[in-house]
Amino acid sequence: MRPAFEVVATDQSARAGVLRLRSGTVRTPVFMPVATRGMVRLVPPATLGELGAELVLANTYHLALRPGVEVIEALGGVARFSGIHGPMLTDSGGFQVMSLGARVDDDGVSFRSTYDGQLVRFEPESVVELQERFRVDVAMVLDVCTTLPAPRSAVEEAMRRTSAWARRAKRAHRDHEQALFGIVQGGIDTDLRRAHASDLVTLDFDGYAVGGLAVGEEASATLEAVAAALEELPRDRPRYLMGVGDPYLVAHAVALGVDMVDCVAPTRLARHGIALTDGGRLALRAARFRRDEEPIESGCDCATCRRVPRALVSHLLRVDAPSAGALLSVHNLAFQLRFLGRLRRAIQGGELARVVREVSEVWGPGWRAPTNAALRER
Repeated sequence: MRPAFEVVATDQSARAGVLRLRSGTVRTPVFMPVATRGMVRLVPPATLGELGAELVLANTYHLALRPGVEVIEALGGVARFSGIHGPMLTDSGGFQVMSLGARVDDDGVSFRSTYDGQLVRFEPESVVELQERFRVDVAMVLDVCTTLPAPRSAVEEAMRRTSAWARRAKRAHRDHEQALFGIVQGGIDTDLRRAHASDLVTLDFDGYAVGGLAVGEEASATLEAVAAALEELPRDRPRYLMGVGDPYLVAHAVALGVDMVDCVAPTRLARHGIALTDGGRLALRAARFRRDEEPIESGCDCATCRRVPRALVSHLLRVDAPSAGALLSVHNLAFQLRFLGRLRRAIQGGELARVVREVSEVWGPGWRAPTNAALRER
């Protein structure tokens, strides 16, 4: 089947939709847990299913280097390799290219493997081929992502190369059951964002991502750039804001019309002892939780909250940090998936503005999750 997207409800600019992919159906707006190397850290694949994850992200850069496309292809693709029974998306490695200081030229990028130091070459066509051999449901084109702030000339150069590579990726794409997404760049300049989105729309991708954000800029600048890009993107295609998991930004981005988000923050924060709750974040290593018999969050139905008190998590953070991280990762993913479900229901009920106000009162913009540049896992 060819990928298809249907908007089933709207609330001003926000949309609730259904994304039909080769491996299953995804309700949007959706949060994608990040299985960088084929597994969400400390979270077994079966647990992802129990939490209700409908679309999971893995990383082309890391999987191509270890274990390699031949191993994954022989095992039937990334989903079977990872034990994930449902749709998967792979990003293209553009963020790693930026963060690792690769050498970029008009034909592609060259960099040293983070694993063994060997020279590696990515080009738009080879990245498409890798993702086709991975048998993922959604593939991303190779893009050029700049750090921010950046000179306008550097942002324009990244846009030019990203557009040229998008055209090459589109020509190289052969698996028509797989969705191929273009990626809009342009930094925080709203005119550049509009111009680049308008250019990519002419290529008729199955969906469009907004990349190169959440790398240290202010929340208002992020949202202005997102809004500018969305003005030019077609309403009948899914829109993906890359690398954003902060509840404040997610809620406001969904209100603007974003359908898909991903971020490593929920599990990264978990490994540092931070729980995400409807009332804000909890640093469970604090002494006041050492005898606390309450669950991490009352009303949460995740396995961690059903079974263990805050006291155990606080204890484990002192003596067995990986076990504490595993327990908190389950809860934080449950929070994030439940949060996107709350936004989806609010759109369907015409109550999104109220929910966004409630989220803003708790989460921001004063509190911000770590930036992509700090997290380094995507």
